[in-house]
Amino acid sequence: MIAAAIVATLVIIIVGVYWYERPLLLTGTGYAAHNACAVTQIAGRDHPEVDLPPNPLVGHLRTSSDADSTRATIRGLLAGQTAWFTPGYGCTVSRERPDLPPPYPVDGSTNPFADLALVTPPDELAGLIGRAFGDDLSAEERDALGTRAIVVVSDGEIVAERYADGFSIDTPQLGWSMAKSVANLITGRLVNEGLISTDDPIWPDKRGERATITIDHLMRMTSGLAWDETYDLGTPITAMLYLKSDMAAFVTDQPLAYAVGSYQQYSSGSTNLLCSILIERVGGDASLPYRTIFEPLGLSSAVLEPDGAGNPVCSSYMWATPRDWATIGQFVLDNGEWNGRQLLPDDWMSISTTVIPTEDGQEDGYAAGWWVNQRPDGSLVDPALPADTYWAAGHDGQYLYVVPSADLVVVRLGFTPEADDNRVAALVADLAKLD
Repeated sequence: MIAAAIVATLVIIIVGVYWYERPLLLTGTGYAAHNACAVTQIAGRDHPEVDLPPNPLVGHLRTSSDADSTRATIRGLLAGQTAWFTPGYGCTVSRERPDLPPPYPVDGSTNPFADLALVTPPDELAGLIGRAFGDDLSAEERDALGTRAIVVVSDGEIVAERYADGFSIDTPQLGWSMAKSVANLITGRLVNEGLISTDDPIWPDKRGERATITIDHLMRMTSGLAWDETYDLGTPITAMLYLKSDMAAFVTDQPLAYAVGSYQQYSSGSTNLLCSILIERVGGDASLPYRTIFEPLGLSSAVLEPDGAGNPVCSSYMWATPRDWATIGQFVLDNGEWNGRQLLPDDWMSISTTVIPTEDGQEDGYAAGWWVNQRPDGSLVDPALPADTYWAAGHDGQYLYVVPSADLVVVRLGFTPEADDNRVAALVADLAKLD
């Protein structure tokens, strides 16, 4: 009897610990399921485990895949999560397969970068790009640097590009938070079409201060909604991405932590809420990014993955080839004009790359979906870069730099979870100095 009681007690303790830790474990399996699904199905690469960040949980993760889904568990038994693959829309972590519209066809013929042969850089550029790839480093240091692609566009033409082994012109790569800058462009398209205004309140029917939150507040991340962007197990950002089928609903449920407009706090939640509001206002669906941005620019490789509710995960989950990312850079450098069509308001990029000071807190250099070099007081975030430089930036070292004064666009993609310096800013500074 005593032994049986001890065993029963141990079982209760083990079960209790598991249920207490289950949300953390589900975060890990959700990450692994999405990663394995997207790397294989969108990027067409083998060995997706190389894209898992350093974490003690990684060694215990197990994944299995078929044609339309990937399942991840802890040692094949616990905390299972499924990522569902939908052609044209990528992978969605959800209990059930999301109900999505038919794939939206994108013709790449409007993209001048799409069908070029590999552009071999001249010696001077090759040396600069080589340093960004870590050619001067040991093999171990080079692996930690993790550069996978560099594309340089000058005066509207690709003048140099390079790809790591296993990657090519045609390999889509995850931009992570560079998708936030694309969300800005989607918003700009809808403003240009007269469908929305950035001053529109997102919740006009709510009472109190929440009724004053506007589309502009979401773009500038000054909504006042509580958030924590720390990429740890159990934080709001990881809970949203890997535990919530309806990400916008999760963000909506967050309390107001600051007066609306008074505090800027970087928030992936704000961007996902933004895209759900845009879809609601225009009667759209998961194809909205394709209709507004991908199709007119000819971004035939681009995929913006939706959540279980069918809303694009505009904070994080956009894939595109490095050249298609560079096309986005050229589009904004040209002030939203493409093939003779003005797709964004004339002043959109000027407004979007202007930092608005807030009373109680500020993200250094964050404007409206874009990071900028010039602070409101005129000082520079990075004195080595031209004052008019602005950029999109994503987790693990993804960057799209735009330097209007040098007519320059630079894309750097890679996997750099631990390197202290990914060398891309130095590359941009050196390129901007060239004639």
